[in-house]
Amino acid sequence: MNADLSLGQLFLDASLLVQMIMLALLAASLYSWTLIFYKTKRFKRKRLAADEFEARFWSGKEMMGLYNDSKQLTHPSAMDNIFIAGFREFARMHKHGGVTSELQWEGIQRNMRVVMYKELEQMEDKLSMLATIGSTSPYVGLFGTVWGIMSSFTALGNVQQATLALVAPGIAEALFATAMGLFAAIPAVIMYNRLSAQVQQFSNRYENFMDEFTSILMRNADVNERTDKAGA
Repeated sequence: MNADLSLGQLFLDASLLVQMIMLALLAASLYSWTLIFYKTKRFKRKRLAADEFEARFWSGKEMMGLYNDSKQLTHPSAMDNIFIAGFREFARMHKHGGVTSELQWEGIQRNMRVVMYKELEQMEDKLSMLATIGSTSPYVGLFGTVWGIMSSFTALGNVQQATLALVAPGIAEALFATAMGLFAAIPAVIMYNRLSAQVQQFSNRYENFMDEFTSILMRNADVNERTDKAGA
């Protein structure tokens, strides 16, 4: 009689410990795919929101108008929040005599960086779980394989004549655990690297915007200062 080597039967014929390992790997795989789809969709929304903000920012509209528009948004983007933090601090300092010292400009940039780091921290949230799943799943699966092979050879010790028909099902059950470990690990590793690279791209984009925004504020402050001196 031919042994049933279907995936379902391999799971049912495995020992209790190997079954628990397979279920744990399946749960890890489902969790990683859920996290992958969630993060991918969220990053896409953030990218579109950043594009929309930059279109408004470079449209030539007056800064105060942009500031009011960003504040009225129900769900402001990360770049909206960075812009709000920087412009609010600039306006506060300008109201109290202008922004003239390097320390004051550093204070404006520091406010924007605090907002940026909070946004990046939210993006990186739970990404470490993908790295953990990707790095540990193969070893968990390998443990199940080793345990299954040990159990198979232990059972063969009670048989006078070992044949391939007796050995194959046990080996297949054991290797199934390794296959599940790789199935959970490979997508997790690939998507962790991809999503981490996207977080870095967002970080670079925010950094570039802060530098450009600070330069614009400095030029506006210089123009205002010259206008005040000319009026005096």
